[in-house]
Amino acid sequence: MKFLFSTTAPGWAQDLGLFVLRAGAGGMMLFGHGLSKLENWETLKTQFTDLFGFGMTFDLSLTIFSEVFCAAAVILGLATRFTVLPLIVSMAVAILVVHKDDPMFMGGEGGSKEPAILYLLPYLMILLAGPGRISLDAQINGSASNKD
Repeated sequence: MKFLFSTTAPGWAQDLGLFVLRAGAGGMMLFGHGLSKLENWETLKTQFTDLFGFGMTFDLSLTIFSEVFCAAAVILGLATRFTVLPLIVSMAVAILVVHKDDPMFMGGEGGSKEPAILYLLPYLMILLAGPGRISLDAQINGSASNKD
């Protein structure tokens, strides 16, 4: 009962929590967004937004890299703080550019900023807290601690 009301958590609980956060946020992005973009490459490359002026194919490639390869690395806890950065940038672009005219919250027809914000928050947490000891980063770095 003390655990439920404590302001701190034992190391195992923090590491398990970070693993669940990484696997959940990365898995939802990979399987809910990234793979469908990869599978629909041919259609999307002529319909995707050209945000940076380098062409739709370039922007789609960056998005797929982020949502597939970086999300998979985050799930595994591999180069976690580095690979979470493209996901943070992708969600910031979604919030500030792609959905800039959409309402903040879902409700009714059309899109909203809410899904991108709900992805951005765990990615920021992962960036700040690191991957935890249940990660390839911890195995590669000697599992002692990831709290640099």
